[in-house]
Amino acid sequence: MPERSTVTINDLTFTIHQNGPADGPAVVLLHGFPQNSTEWEAVGERLATAGIRSIALDQRGYSPGARPDGVPNYQVSELVSDVVGLLDALDLPTAHVAGHDWGAVITWQLVAHHPDRFLGAVPVSVPHPVAFAEALQTDPDQQQKSGYFQLFRTEGKAEEALLGNDAAFLRGIFTGLDPAHIQAYVDQMSAPGALTAALSWYRAMDLSSREPFPEITNPITFVWGSADIALGRVAAENTASKVAGPYEFIELDGVDHWVPERAPEAVADAIIKQIKTS
Repeated sequence: MPERSTVTINDLTFTIHQNGPADGPAVVLLHGFPQNSTEWEAVGERLATAGIRSIALDQRGYSPGARPDGVPNYQVSELVSDVVGLLDALDLPTAHVAGHDWGAVITWQLVAHHPDRFLGAVPVSVPHPVAFAEALQTDPDQQQKSGYFQLFRTEGKAEEALLGNDAAFLRGIFTGLDPAHIQAYVDQMSAPGALTAALSWYRAMDLSSREPFPEITNPITFVWGSADIALGRVAAENTASKVAGPYEFIELDGVDHWVPERAPEAVADAIIKQIKTS
């Protein structure tokens, strides 16, 4: 079973859940919106059986002790700094990293900007940032799938929509997941300031940025479900052309957006394979 503890990074207190042997190869697991490290439980158990140490982080805005006020505190640079700081706090010179949804966004950033610390990456659901940006500009399907951005970036309106009527909208996002997990996610987002902090990740996005993205040469395994309602095929398939190093694309036929919970075996196997071959 995962062990819960806290760690101080950037003067904030984060909750982490660790599983597997302390001396095993390490992988950091990053959750997405609007979840937490709970989404990695089944994956972490499989990794532990394979002798791999997993560190699942409740990220900025999700850990109660790491919930600063103000949208600027949720810029990507701050979120990346937290994960690098996690390695420092745990005295880990290097690790692999896997992330789902927003966690995948940070995963891409980590392996691109800190290739000496993050030896390989398994981004889940979200494609390479450049492939996604191009699809958002040119692909009608992705434009339609990303239509919710406008709501999530609107302060007050998004919180009301998601939490109103006993969080019916928020609960509906998770249709079909473990009811206990759904309740845990809803409870977390219902805490004072928690949903606003989580939505600040969206509100801090710079959708107009054209800053060049560093070349990625470390191993990448991209896992994507073909039934994802938020991330389309065009960007998923174009990701291969954006990666310079070893690359594998795993398409999970008929799997929706919640990949780590829908297909934990496939995600764990991808992480295990990458760690053992890189």
